[in-house]
Amino acid sequence: MKKRITSLFLAGLLSLSIITGCGKSEEKKTEATTTEVTTEAATETDTEAVATVNDANGTKTKDRAGNDIVIPEKVDKIVSMAPSTTHFLIDLGLADKIIAIDTNSYAYADSLPKDVKQFDMMEPDNEALVALEPDIVFTSGMSDAGGVDAFQSVRDAGICVADIPSSTSFAEIAEDMKFIGSAVGEDVEAAALIEEFNNKHEMVEKLGKDVTEKKKILFMISLPSAEYPSIYTFGKGTYLDEMITDIGAENVTGDQEGWISITEEEAIAMNPDVIITNIDYIDDVVNVIKSTEGWGEVNAIKNDAVYYIDATTSNQPNNHTVDALIQMAKLVYPDVFDVFEDPFASPSDAE
Repeated sequence: MKKRITSLFLAGLLSLSIITGCGKSEEKKTEATTTEVTTEAATETDTEAVATVNDANGTKTKDRAGNDIVIPEKVDKIVSMAPSTTHFLIDLGLADKIIAIDTNSYAYADSLPKDVKQFDMMEPDNEALVALEPDIVFTSGMSDAGGVDAFQSVRDAGICVADIPSSTSFAEIAEDMKFIGSAVGEDVEAAALIEEFNNKHEMVEKLGKDVTEKKKILFMISLPSAEYPSIYTFGKGTYLDEMITDIGAENVTGDQEGWISITEEEAIAMNPDVIITNIDYIDDVVNVIKSTEGWGEVNAIKNDAVYYIDATTSNQPNNHTVDALIQMAKLVYPDVFDVFEDPFASPSDAE
C-alpha cells in the first residue's frame, strides 16, 4: 500500500554551522504536512525575496522555511531529497554535482551519475549521508512530516541543510526556484527558467479571463476503493486549485481549504462538468472512471469529459508545473488555448 500512496505524490517537497555549513535557528520550524497523501499540502513559508549577507564562512540567508542558514561559498556536492528539486537542478545543468537523491527521484536516475546514492526522504540513513560530505542538502516538507526533523543529525554534523516546504502557489514555486538557483550559484540560468515559467503562466491567466463558460471541475487524486472509500482532492490554498482558476474554470471543492477527502456520494452530487485526474497507478484510468458504477448521470461522464494530465509535472512543483497547467487548459478549453503547443506531444505528432 505504501507504494500506491507514494505514487500519488512524488513531490515538488534544517544548528547553525560555525564554518561552512548551514542550519536553522532554535525557533520552531513550520510544521509540515503530516501524511504522505498530502505531499503538496499548504505549509507556511517565507516568500520574501532571499536576502544574503556575505561573510568569511559563506552566505548568510534564510531557507524557504524561514530558517537562518549559511550557504557554503562553493557548492560542488549536492544532495536532493525531493523529485521536484532534483529535476530543477538537472535543468540548471548540475546533474554531475548531484551525489545523492531521495528514492522518489529514481525517474531521473538516467540523467545522473551512475554512482548516485539514494535515501528515503522521510527516514534517511544520516550516518551514510554525512559520510558523503555534501556541501548542501535540499529537503522538502515531506522530510519534516509529523514535526520530526529527519535530518537533525546531518545539521548537527555541520552540513548545510536547506528546507523547501511544499509550495502552495505559482508565485511560491518561482521563489523556490530562485532560492535554489542562488544557493547553487546558478542565478542567471535559474532566472531564465523562471522567466519562461512566469511568461507561460501569465499567458494562460490572460486567456483564462476570456473564458465565458465556467466549467465545474472535479480533480481526482485518488479513486475510491473498498479499503479507501474517499476521493482525495483539494480546495483553495493549493497550486492545483490555482491551475483550475487560472484557466477560467471552477473547482467544485474550491470552497474548502487545502488537501481534503470527499465521499463518492458527495462527488457525484457536485455533478462536475469535467473530471481531471493525474492518477498513474492504475492502467487506463480515464476509462476506469468513465465506467464506475453510479456515475452515469454525472455531466462529465455523459459528455465524455474525463481527462488525464501528466502526474510528474502536476505533482512536483517546479518549472515544469506550467506544462501541466497548459495541458489542463487545452483539454478543458481547446479553442481558447489553441495558441499553445501540446507540451507532451512527441516529435512524431508534429509530422
